Amino acid sequence: MILFPAIDLKDGKCVRLKHGDMATATVYNDDPAAQARAFEEQGFEWLHVVDLNGAFKGQSVNSAAVGAILKATKKPVQLGGGIRTLAQIEDWLNRGLARVILGTVAVREPELVKEACRAFPGKIAVGIDAKGGKVAVEGWAEASELGVIELAKKFEGAGVAAIIYTDIDRDGVLSGINWDATIDLAEAVSIPVIASGGLASIADIVRMTMPDARRLEGAISGRALYDGRIDPAEALAILRGEGAEART
Repeated sequence: MILFPAIDLKDGKCVRLKHGDMATATVYNDDPAAQARAFEEQGFEWLHVVDLNGAFKGQSVNSAAVGAILKATKKPVQLGGGIRTLAQIEDWLNRGLARVILGTVAVREPELVKEACRAFPGKIAVGIDAKGGKVAVEGWAEASELGVIELAKKFEGAGVAAIIYTDIDRDGVLSGINWDATIDLAEAVSIPVIASGGLASIADIVRMTMPDARRLEGAISGRALYDGRIDPAEALAILRGEGAEART
């Protein structure tokens, strides 16, 4: 079970949003590379990075900041936001990314996602962001009529490394992961699922260790880490099974 610390990039800075609204951005660090080093030193095994400007614009915007992160850490990094073509995917993987996250293009061009999985085995994740159970695209600015499980099933057998499922209504507001919807998705497909949106406290970390959550690959944490609501050492110890029994 992996806890992915989030580095969301807006205008070259590390921020957190509420409900995906760019106007609500809180800047937590002016130096994303320093934040990446800090997360590595705290013991995290992966980093989750999102180019927020890129997600809205449809092309990479915070490339310099992502490049600095890749140079600053030896840990694997997954990146989403504005990546829409095979050429962009190949470029980012050549620059050292461990995994590319495809969101809008998974809705608009599912065949491109499948082609990418064939070209880059184990390197492609699908980001499914949902509001009211329906998939949102273009940096969450547009809603579709597509259901979460309906979209996920399009990629069964395609070689997708993981599905990152975000409940937009909970993102950035510390209201807790939508466990019911996330576990329903994990049970509906064979692709590993990563929970995102709303992780709020050590209680959510303990929840990740429950039997019905063990199908998940892990969860992403943003604001709760930055605000100090989750202690990294304690959270990682729980996920390693150290002392979890005393908390459950």
